[in-house]
Amino acid sequence: MRALVLTREGKPVAGNVKLVTDWPDPGDPGAGEVRIRTLASAFNHMDLWVGGGLPGATLEFPRISGADGCGVVEAVGEGVDAAWVGKRVAVNAAIAQPERARPGDPPGSTLAPSYHLLGETLNGMHREAFVCPAANIADIGDADAEQAAAFALTFLTAWSMMVTKGRLRCGQSVLITGIGGGVATAALAIARHFGCPTVVTSRHQRKLDAAREMGADEGVLDEGADWSRAVRAWSNKRGVDMAVDSVGKAAHLWCVKSLARGGAYVTCGCTSGPDGTTDLARIFWNQLRVLGSTMGTAAEFGEVMSLFRAGHLAPTIDRVYAPEDGAEAYARLESGEQLGKIVVRWSDG
Repeated sequence: MRALVLTREGKPVAGNVKLVTDWPDPGDPGAGEVRIRTLASAFNHMDLWVGGGLPGATLEFPRISGADGCGVVEAVGEGVDAAWVGKRVAVNAAIAQPERARPGDPPGSTLAPSYHLLGETLNGMHREAFVCPAANIADIGDADAEQAAAFALTFLTAWSMMVTKGRLRCGQSVLITGIGGGVATAALAIARHFGCPTVVTSRHQRKLDAAREMGADEGVLDEGADWSRAVRAWSNKRGVDMAVDSVGKAAHLWCVKSLARGGAYVTCGCTSGPDGTTDLARIFWNQLRVLGSTMGTAAEFGEVMSLFRAGHLAPTIDRVYAPEDGAEAYARLESGEQLGKIVVRWSDG
């Protein structure tokens, strides 16, 4: 079958991408699994981390990335309701792993879930068919397949960050760094859904202009200098209630300085580096919350997908590519020029 294959590890990633026609078929689904014929798959920054070398992980190549996808259920394994066959579904790439149970371990009351990720440690969705747990799919009905593929993981990630962990409330003010990527544009849509005044940052004026058209109230051009005063000025010197950040090192301190008392800094990534400088005095004096987040639970996936099906939330799509242009899609992601999600269309029906 056809698949977009990362032939080896290295940068630039796009140079190592090849469309093959003889990738092994995924076979029949096992117990608790479904086999999905792919309609569309979408890109995340994770695709570049996998192709360029994932810190702390030894990955075998060739391999397939792709942590976002939508398709049609072709077959189900033992224990899965046959009513799923023929359903068009979106996929949650985060596969929860069982917790260890050893004598003497403390209670896991606050233990965060552990995940394996389709498209990261497991081969992903940039191919014509794949197998995944039935617990990780959501029926999308007649919704657009490309929209569904672009929605799933990024909106799940942003929802878990903002709503579950950050406890976002209607009308609170939100700062979103690096507008343009999938999680950032998802965060903007969620902020709008909650009626939250929102300020975004970018290194590109055109992205700020586009974000305003998408509903952002203010845009701050990131020219490499401290922009926190501009954010605080926008908020009448009060500060914002939440900073949603995936930039990391280059933005962390300025996010912290932008927060109001009791505000939350929520991060799901660090594309500019992990070793940011912080301000502990601000954190304790202003009683700030610093929260890490990755992906989300099956329950959160169900919540956010219900808003997608109802038409209350929708992704921003940058470009749609054919599989034959997969290397170009990777190059687009690698350039950082995209505004929203990059999608590959595998089938029309």
